[in-house]
Amino acid sequence: MTPELSQRLSAAGLDPRTVENLVQTALSEDGEVDVTSMPIFAPEDTAAGDLRARDEGVVAGIPVACLVFDMLDVAYEAKVEDGDRVAPGQVLISVSGQTRAVLRAERTALNLLTHLSGIATATRRWADAVDGTKARIRDTRKTLPGLRALQKYAVHCGGGVNHRMGLHDAALIKDNHIAAAGSVTEAYEAIRAVYPSLHVQVECDTLAQVEEALAVGATSILLDNMSDAEMAEAVRLVAGRAELEASGGLTLDRARDVAVTGVDYLAVGALTHSAHVFDIGLDFS
Repeated sequence: MTPELSQRLSAAGLDPRTVENLVQTALSEDGEVDVTSMPIFAPEDTAAGDLRARDEGVVAGIPVACLVFDMLDVAYEAKVEDGDRVAPGQVLISVSGQTRAVLRAERTALNLLTHLSGIATATRRWADAVDGTKARIRDTRKTLPGLRALQKYAVHCGGGVNHRMGLHDAALIKDNHIAAAGSVTEAYEAIRAVYPSLHVQVECDTLAQVEEALAVGATSILLDNMSDAEMAEAVRLVAGRAELEASGGLTLDRARDVAVTGVDYLAVGALTHSAHVFDIGLDFS
């Protein structure tokens, strides 16, 4: 990996070695020999082309795609930055090198770039939908195994904010925790006894649970599957004493109605578990 690529990944909050290992794993899935390209092209044959957007949206994963080409000794030149809005036909990355290598890199680079750009584009649609309110769009742990850091990075590129990265950096008391512990109070106090300064969020299904969470000292509350009217009442009850996050069954059509209730965040698992790929293709010159 070049120092420039390593720096770009680090600046994005990504661990260069982790991304490199992920790319290597993806490339290895194609096996040792490309039985289509090897008979057609001689080792000295070269090709050049452009990765172009075929739709309108937001790109994410440019340095990741560049790393794919870099690892196969294909020259590349990024034409856009992560988070940029792009139009159909716009060149994202130009590449050149041994034809066999360009074709080996093509699908892996596109798999990563189209997936991450799809997440960024979806996030931007949600962020635009709540523009003008105080609400922010937030992701969840509903991510693909091994891709969480990249997927959450793509959410950030699209204008969203990240929730906890894993089970290690913040606590989220959910319904099963409450059922097993006996109550919101017992679950919350058990965590506070071990981790007095940890960020703790409490998932509440009812307004009564919201009141209990406030009484025990919770400063972050997840409103799970509540109606807009219930969320507006929760905002009134909390009166600024805790951050409120709407979750469960949210749709883009409903996003603004939820935002205007006064909640601070909308949790959208679909950003990462169901994002459509953003259409990008590699066209040879």
